[in-house]
Amino acid sequence: MFHPTLKHILSASGASALKVHSTADPDFPLVQSIEDAHKIGCHHVVTSRNGLNAASIGFEGEIKIWAQQNGSWSEITQLSHALRQSDAWAIVLSDDAKYLAGTTHDGHIKVWDLTSNGEQFRDYETKGTFGSCIDMSSDGKYIASGHESGSIYIFSNETGRMPFSLSGLVKPVRAVAFSPGGKLLAAAGDSRVIALYDTESGEQVAQLSGHSAWVLSLDWSHTGEYLLSGSSFDGKVKVWSIERRACVATHSESEKAVWSVKWLPKVGKTEGFATAGAHRSVWFYREATGG
Repeated sequence: MFHPTLKHILSASGASALKVHSTADPDFPLVQSIEDAHKIGCHHVVTSRNGLNAASIGFEGEIKIWAQQNGSWSEITQLSHALRQSDAWAIVLSDDAKYLAGTTHDGHIKVWDLTSNGEQFRDYETKGTFGSCIDMSSDGKYIASGHESGSIYIFSNETGRMPFSLSGLVKPVRAVAFSPGGKLLAAAGDSRVIALYDTESGEQVAQLSGHSAWVLSLDWSHTGEYLLSGSSFDGKVKVWSIERRACVATHSESEKAVWSVKWLPKVGKTEGFATAGAHRSVWFYREATGG
């Protein structure tokens, strides 16, 4: 799993260290290695869109918050006990790094306020099944979670309620992603199709078909025109046009599983992305939508 900022890519491989690569250099060199970030290994790392903060969680269940200053990342240690011992799995940071949300093994969705040292302020109840993925809208108002049961939930941080429980996918759901404006939610998993939902009505508005294996990762382009998806087993990465509801590019340079796909900061008119997976490296692509 990895996550980009305007200057860096932070990655976790299941090992104890976090790696930081520079996106300012075309060779994407390693610029920092945070050793023993999580003693028994890290499985999720996420960054805020403003590029100033990151969060990671290890197999021991401890969440750590990181701050970037002068090109270097360091841990923020003044955090609540509830955040450190969270029993969370998948996590997400709000764009401004004020909030952190995470799924728990018993099906809860918890939200912590990082402006108050990580005190918990929301605890959403689902149907008790494992939450494998989570995302937050860019304005921080909504949280979406995907579950082992095949259920997808949308929660409102403003009201503390669940306006929608979505259906239509074969269990389990392994990736959910809000569009930049928050009007659409993409969801995918073992069904091998990507479902698009209208977040105002909760209705499914499209299905994108073409993957021959589980879809493990989704990411929207900065404008919301394109959706990136990566699948297991066949090692394929696809770029989808939302306007055309069609795949406009397929990349396949490995037969090994692709676990994570992310768009890179846009340089001029060049649109690029990165992937990571069972090949144990981060691969970079340019002109992603050109074929």
